[in-house]
Amino acid sequence: QGRRMGNCAGHANTALFIFRRKNLDKLMSLYDNCTLCPRLCKVDRTSAKTGHCGCTADLMVSRAALHMWEEPCISGTEGSGTVFFSGCNLHCVFCQNKEISGRDPYGKIISIERLVEIFFELEKKGANNINLVTPTHYIPSVAIALKKAKEDGLKLPIVYNTSGYELPESLKLLEGLVDIWLPDFKYLYPETAGFSKASDYPEVAKKALAEMVRQAGEPVFDEETGLIKRGVIVRHLVLPGHIKESCRILDYLHETYGDKIYISIMNQYTPFPESFGPEVPKELRRRVTKREYDKVIDYALLIGIKNGFTQEGEAASESFIPSFKECEGV
Repeated sequence: QGRRMGNCAGHANTALFIFRRKNLDKLMSLYDNCTLCPRLCKVDRTSAKTGHCGCTADLMVSRAALHMWEEPCISGTEGSGTVFFSGCNLHCVFCQNKEISGRDPYGKIISIERLVEIFFELEKKGANNINLVTPTHYIPSVAIALKKAKEDGLKLPIVYNTSGYELPESLKLLEGLVDIWLPDFKYLYPETAGFSKASDYPEVAKKALAEMVRQAGEPVFDEETGLIKRGVIVRHLVLPGHIKESCRILDYLHETYGDKIYISIMNQYTPFPESFGPEVPKELRRRVTKREYDKVIDYALLIGIKNGFTQEGEAASESFIPSFKECEGV
């Protein structure tokens, strides 16, 4: 735990939430025998133990700042108010944020009260929205913070930015609190999902996405700014050597949801061969070629996908990966 920063203050401030102690206790008790994510670790995270996510029940945040490199309808011209939570329940072998998502993640432990303050600080800086990045393993704390922030007058849309490896039961705890769902859809085949040691990822992600669409409904945009106000944008990161699977994923998304969702086809896969272990196959040790990415985009157009986003080639660059040093904004 040598890279953890700050004092253990992850539980809600008693004075702030005394008026709803029963609901607070019910939410926070979900950390006692943790089954918040599909890993179902059943670890008592309140006793300083960590589950697959690498985190205890104490909120750990690695960065809070305006971010310009999300989809245009999220970042806009002012930026998205991103809050990067430390830890992750997936641990992809090719992860570009291992510094904050690994088994011993970097970050600063904060209180729920402080998280609420961060939301308002980002709003004051001109953020278009509050963008919660990898919040799955902190859903109870996040739900409490969002409820408090909204009661205190936070007006910004809330973005839930996730790997897609979620339980619908946990997502239901956020109903009425999240406006924009931004999940990945990484894999369609259990074999490929082995890159995240989660062979159940395809079926889990399908159920999670269905719940997100149920909660969000049809996409809604601000006519003046073009910013999304409500809806679902599904991200798919094209992996080198896995173009056929990318096309099958597009088939599934388009056939299942049509224009009810937007699809963001990403080419920003950035390998770090120097940090790869022997479990990383040869094809993942290089970037996606222009020819590979163009094939996926051409296929999307062929099957009639109209609501979507693509990325320029420069996205596959380390410069697009935020710096987490000093825990900016936390």
